[in-house]
Order: sequence, then structure tokens, then C-alpha cells
Amino acid sequence: MTVQQSAESGESGGAAEREGAGDGRAGAEAGTGTAVAEGADAVNAGADAPGKADEEAERPRKKRPFWQELPILLVIALLLSLGIKTFFVQAFSIPSGSMEQTLAIGDRVLVDKFTPWFGAKPERGEVVVFRDPGGWLEGTPASSGDSVMGSVQKVLSTVGLMPSADEKDLIKRVIAVGGDTVDCEAGAPLRVNGVALDEPYLFPGATPCDNDPVGTVTVPKGKLWVMGDHRNNSRDSRWHHNETGDGFVPVDNVVGRAFVVAWPLSDWSTLPVPDTFDKVPAGAAGAAGAPFEAPPAPEAAALAGIVPLAL
Repeated sequence: MTVQQSAESGESGGAAEREGAGDGRAGAEAGTGTAVAEGADAVNAGADAPGKADEEAERPRKKRPFWQELPILLVIALLLSLGIKTFFVQAFSIPSGSMEQTLAIGDRVLVDKFTPWFGAKPERGEVVVFRDPGGWLEGTPASSGDSVMGSVQKVLSTVGLMPSADEKDLIKRVIAVGGDTVDCEAGAPLRVNGVALDEPYLFPGATPCDNDPVGTVTVPKGKLWVMGDHRNNSRDSRWHHNETGDGFVPVDNVVGRAFVVAWPLSDWSTLPVPDTFDKVPAGAAGAAGAPFEAPPAPEAAALAGIVPLAL
């Protein structure tokens, strides 16, 4: 009895264990199935997200109408033009024949205002634009600003899109710098520091000094002696020296060097320094009176960037 009962009890216990194991396997399978199902849902959810992002990225952005973008473009263009005029290059119109035949009336020249930032100073032979030292433009007719066109030109010249019609500026060629001695006698060639200049740029028929001889003049430090290429039609340093005993232009009055005739296209040309000025030695004042020369590399690099930008 006892053994049989024990056997029965064992069988009963084994059955219970089998049932328990079965329940465990079922639970595990159920648990596994749930986990797999949930994992699959998570993967599917993750796969759906990039698809929506791609759809949103593929949607074309709504462009602004041109009439809304035009004012922005105009403001940017005006700001760029104003910056170029102020710091890089400025256009000037030639109002008289004092620089013929190098520059004709109505020519537009571009003036380099950038290289002075590197320490460049006016040199002999350069064509420069400078502010009136005082009294040089007396008697010159002033432009009328009452007309509509005059107002338009004033606005455009402010931002550098047109040459100014009423700025007190002149344009001449630098003949001598601080410390140089100029000999300007009638019937003789112009001499700087004892060297006679060969001046092929003079207007045909014009004489170096016959119409306004001044004798021998020494240029003070920080000043320039300037003359027009049409000597018989130029109120330059000679004329003002005879009138007031001065005629010198302060270096600080120089706006910049004219380096190219940009308009009209038929007159397009560069304005290099004539070779004759390379033969002129330093003035009596020595290095102290000579202008500081900027290194050629920065100046060349600056002009290389200015020319295409300005045009």
C-alpha cells in the first residue's frame, strides 16, 4: 500500500510537474510572442518616421514673388556701391580740357582709393584727383541742382553710381613731390631735380612752361606740384604760384590716383606713369622729403581686385 501510494503520489507529482512545466513553457511562449510583436511594432513605427521626413523634405519651398525680392536686391546693390565708392574706387567725370589729350572732356576715369590704406602716396607722373586747396575753382560755373535730373544725379553720385557734378575736385598730373626742385622757364624744357623731362603726353602744340613760367621752385614737405597736360589751357600750380606765391597741393587733399579711362569705351585706356619720371633722382631734402612708397605687391593685388569689381 505504501509503495503503491508513493508511486501514485509520484505519478501525481510528476503530472503536476509536467503541468507546471507546460504552464511555464506556455507562459514563456506567450511572453516571447508579446515581446516579438511589440518589437515588430516598434520597428514599423521607426520605419514610418523617415518616410514622413522625406515627404516633408521633398515638398517644394514656397518662393517669394519677384516684386518682394526686388527691393532687397536693390538695397544690397546700393550698399555695395556705396562701400566701393567710399573705400575702393570712385568714378569722376572730366569737365574741362586742361588734361587733353590724355583725358578728353566728358571722359570717365576710375580713381583708386584703396591702395592709400597700404601707405601709398602720390608719386611723380601719376594723374591724381584732389580736393580744391583753396580758390582753384573760383569762377567755375556751379551745377544747378534744381532740375529733376540734377537731383537724380546727386542721389546716384552719393552711392557711387554716377560721377558727382558739384564736388570741388580737380585732376592734374603730379610733376614733383616734397623736397623736389622744379625749373619752369620759358623756352626751356621742364626740369625736376635738374633732369629735363621728356613729355610726350603734352597736348600737341603746347609748350612746357612758356605761357606761365615760374622760375625755380622747391616743393615743401607734404605738398605736391601739379600741372595739366594741356599746359596752355591749365590753371595749375604755375598759375596759382604766380598769383599767390603758393600753388602747392597738400598730400592730404589727394582723393586718389586715376588709373584707367573707363568711359566711353572708344577712349578706354590705362594711365601709367611715363618712363621719363624714372630718371628723376630724389630731391634735395633726401629721403625725408620723398613720399613713402607702398610695397608693390599689395598695390598690384589691390588693383587686381578693384578693376573687375569697379567695371
